[in-house]
Amino acid sequence: MTNPTAQTHRFHSAILLVRAYLSRQWLRCLLLALVGFVVRLPALQGQPIWDDDYLTKGNPFIKSPLFVFEVFRHHLFPESYSAHYRPVQNISYIADYLLWNGNFYGFHLSSLLFHVAAGVLLYLLLHKLFRGLVNTSAGSFASGHEGTLSWFAFFVALLWIVHPVHSAAIDYVSGRADSLGVFFGCLAWLLFIKARTFQVRWFRWLTFVAVWIIGLLALGSRESACLWPLLFLLYLFGFEPSFKSRQRWVTVAACLLLFAAYYGLRQLPAGFPSESPSRGWSAPLRGVLMLRALGDYGRLMFFPGNLHMERTIFSASAFGSEKARENSMEMEYLSVGGLAVLAGLIFLCTRRGAGQRTRIFGAAWFILAYLPTSNIVELNATVAEHWLYLPSIGFIIFLAGCVMDLPPRWRQASAAFACLAVVALGVRSTIRSADWASNETFARHTIASGGATVRIALLLGQVYLNREDNAEAERLFRKALQLCPDYPTARNNLATALVRQGKKKEAETLFAEATKSAHEMRKDYPRTWIAALNLALMRKEQNNHAEAIRILEKARQDYPGTWELVGQETELLREDDRLDEALKLVRPYAEKNWWHHDAWLTIGRLYAQQGNVAAATNVLRHVSWLDVHETDALNLMAMMQMRQNRLDLAVETQREAVSRQPDQPQQYLLLSNLLGKAGRETEARLALDQVTRLRLLAGANTAAH
Repeated sequence: MTNPTAQTHRFHSAILLVRAYLSRQWLRCLLLALVGFVVRLPALQGQPIWDDDYLTKGNPFIKSPLFVFEVFRHHLFPESYSAHYRPVQNISYIADYLLWNGNFYGFHLSSLLFHVAAGVLLYLLLHKLFRGLVNTSAGSFASGHEGTLSWFAFFVALLWIVHPVHSAAIDYVSGRADSLGVFFGCLAWLLFIKARTFQVRWFRWLTFVAVWIIGLLALGSRESACLWPLLFLLYLFGFEPSFKSRQRWVTVAACLLLFAAYYGLRQLPAGFPSESPSRGWSAPLRGVLMLRALGDYGRLMFFPGNLHMERTIFSASAFGSEKARENSMEMEYLSVGGLAVLAGLIFLCTRRGAGQRTRIFGAAWFILAYLPTSNIVELNATVAEHWLYLPSIGFIIFLAGCVMDLPPRWRQASAAFACLAVVALGVRSTIRSADWASNETFARHTIASGGATVRIALLLGQVYLNREDNAEAERLFRKALQLCPDYPTARNNLATALVRQGKKKEAETLFAEATKSAHEMRKDYPRTWIAALNLALMRKEQNNHAEAIRILEKARQDYPGTWELVGQETELLREDDRLDEALKLVRPYAEKNWWHHDAWLTIGRLYAQQGNVAAATNVLRHVSWLDVHETDALNLMAMMQMRQNRLDLAVETQREAVSRQPDQPQQYLLLSNLLGKAGRETEARLALDQVTRLRLLAGANTAAH
């Protein structure tokens, strides 16, 4: 019979062995990375969602490493009321595009790796900061517990990594700016701490310069990263006694210089987005919304059950009727919840003990990071889950400070509770990550969770439009117009659905009305020029090129510098064989925007159509540098070289195209034709074999799915 005492002894020995292993810092970092990676696995297979279509596919600034410096001269979204200036986010997409081309799995993988790396760096940073935050001479938290402090840092980072409220910052590739900001912010702070230990003066100052540059990268990742220098100065002046007065003020000067450099960079974009329309909310209403936001964020941190995009804590209909006020009662509970969160923070920060300084620092971090998105200023939403990405760190630090003052037995129980919380939050994160599988899944789950806004209706309607379910798309677009009757995108999408169903008269009326009101509506909505573009396309289908060109010319006067209008008018002129006029139209646009791939490709094709081979070749070579995976320019160059009987040069040009798209049969087919014309029959057959192999492989993959 087994001795119970021996069993207990073996159990305790196993626990001690596990703790001994986990006390190794590298193993904790590995565990953080592994857990953070596993809980987000479902998102890796996800398709591009919402803004992903532009940022990772249509974005012209990510197609070549040549644009690493050019991205600093542009906003993230050129046509938007949001002045998002995030060049570092675009640089990360440049690396993804270079490595992965159109494979969206790679973009997801990078986003996840940045989040996991940010969590590991957060653990290493808190491991350093907690030493100065904890009063080891107070309360039940005795001195000599550095190992215990390391465990606190580990669990704070672990809870933060797995928390499902961060889904929109990780599983949504367009939300990568949040993780980039935290990654560079933690890295800069850690490197600063390390630099202070260097004895060689020149090396120490060189490292400080690196810290400053990394800090600038953080600010260039996301606007909220401007809080990192403030958090750093908060710790420096409030919780770090080892700094000398001169060192502190030199550091302050460096931070001010950092803000000045960032401000200078933000002046580089040639034109700022139009000022968004103001809601005109009063100061008392903003105060209520701040409390509601705080209540909603507190609820999400503890009970992240109802997660979705398009959250709001404001309902205009609540002022319309008694019934509407009753339906919006939940928002008043959020105000009470916000007061409770604020009162809890203040009350527990006043309680003395070993963890008091930790609580104060955590609460200050949370409030400081929460304020910019608290509705104190007007933003594009009243609340958003991903806005908790940075504030939640302070919130969890605050909770850790509360646990520090528990009796030893309760602290041990809280470790077990933290493990259970990690499991529960991890499971919720895995479920939430699956919401980002496709636009349809994302939209349906958002609607089911209470986020049935006009933008979600439009997104789901576009899904049906893409699959040719035009009747269902029409229904959703009409619903979107009911929610927002003046929304131009809803009108245009509805008209498109009507055209596809043969209801061209109603569609034309919608396009015409939208075109007439576009100039006035542009004050409230971006991209209102699309109505004129669609109306011109209808005229083109009717073979009325003159009227289509007239519509586009007028639209260009209202929207100068819009490529979609310039490009479509150029194409109409080209089809009418008015090549000189087409070149005269597109050339100034391309020269002003040296980076614009489609504009220069259009010029190359126009020169080729004119028979100006030398000019076409020069332009097409320039085009080939603007997109490292593009082959249209190379294919056209190879065909021109073949017509000039420069077959060897044509073959080399086409081989370059093959190297860019080695999985595309069409590239090998063109190569085979060129090799055959050059009399290189053996090589031509080998290229043709590649065509057969790739087509068989594609057929097998299609059958498997």
